[in-house]
Amino acid sequence: MNETRESLYKLVREKAVLKQDVYHNTLRVFGELKQVLAETVQDISANYGGSDGRVEFYFRDSGDFQSEIKVAGDVLVFYMHTNVFQFDKSNNLWKSSYFKDNEANSYVGIINVYNFLADSFKYQRVSDVGYLIARIFVNKENHFLVQGKRQLGFLYNDFINSKLDKNGLQNIVDSALLYTLDFDLLAPPYENLQQVTVEEIQSATTSTNLATGKRVGFRFGLDETMG
Repeated sequence: MNETRESLYKLVREKAVLKQDVYHNTLRVFGELKQVLAETVQDISANYGGSDGRVEFYFRDSGDFQSEIKVAGDVLVFYMHTNVFQFDKSNNLWKSSYFKDNEANSYVGIINVYNFLADSFKYQRVSDVGYLIARIFVNKENHFLVQGKRQLGFLYNDFINSKLDKNGLQNIVDSALLYTLDFDLLAPPYENLQQVTVEEIQSATTSTNLATGKRVGFRFGLDETMG
């Protein structure tokens, strides 16, 4: 019983320290990401030149774990999950010596990137939907990969050899914006909107039946994902 309890104590100590290391490194990365987001919006706004005042840009720091940027009609929300995760055993990375030699490398923090329509926030359409376009995984050694749409799913997938720095964060943000601005709002099928109640029309389209999203009425699948 004493040996079992000592094993338990050892595991708790090791896992607790490891997860704190991963968490605080992810929090540090998220802080750097906020700086990149602010600089990106400033740069885009400066180069745009304000030729049309209807086109807006902003960066908003919403606390320790969330930030957002608005570029034209889109908002990207960056959200850091407060928990630490381990890669699934079915992931191909478990075949590498990087995981086999040190299982601690398989524990990661996650930063999610969501795309919303700017009007969803402007008009408080609480039933509108956003889409997860990318997930950034980072471990205690600052190795990272990105799972996501199109170029986000294959440009940043070398977890074993890639370490995340400010330049890497800038590239991820730029790729996310390129994908977002090319990801257009499609009209929903006519059949989906043939009927509407008085309550729905008076609630300024905040109800489920009138919810708006870039692929409302269509099946939204992964364009490109991590294998």
